[in-house]
Amino acid sequence: MISTALIGLGANLDDPRAQLERALEALDRLPLTRCTRHSRLYASKPVGPQDQPDFVNAVAELSTRLSPLALLDQLQALEQQHRRVRLRHWGPRTLDLDLLLFNDSRISTPRLVVPHREMLKRGFVMRPLADLLGPQRLSVLGEENLETLASRVEGDDLLPLGPQE
Repeated sequence: MISTALIGLGANLDDPRAQLERALEALDRLPLTRCTRHSRLYASKPVGPQDQPDFVNAVAELSTRLSPLALLDQLQALEQQHRRVRLRHWGPRTLDLDLLLFNDSRISTPRLVVPHREMLKRGFVMRPLADLLGPQRLSVLGEENLETLASRVEGDDLLPLGPQE
């Protein structure tokens, strides 16, 4: 069965824009998976400690035959290939990949919660997601459409870095 997964990408170390561009290419090479499209890139202020560089963020849509946990394993392996080191909570990183949505499923396991717990609070997730999917409503996120959800959390610190692809 082919599933649709939405992945949040973020980086703020070692040329974050290039990190995301390489990650988007790598997502398209994951086993049994294709990156069908992605949002434009955005610059955003860090969540948590402010003694770190700004982030570059995006959202990618994947078409995959992998299960949610198998996809999570692949995403974490990709983070490691980008030298991801977890030194502190909400700290700087070369690459962060979050499985935001998987089809219209709700998943709750010790390793994975979908929809992602924090996504509705993050403009740097919701704006790229709304750019990508438009004003549609996703039942797993509630009654409101993505544009409305995004407008509730967008801040002045979110800056588009280029055209949507």
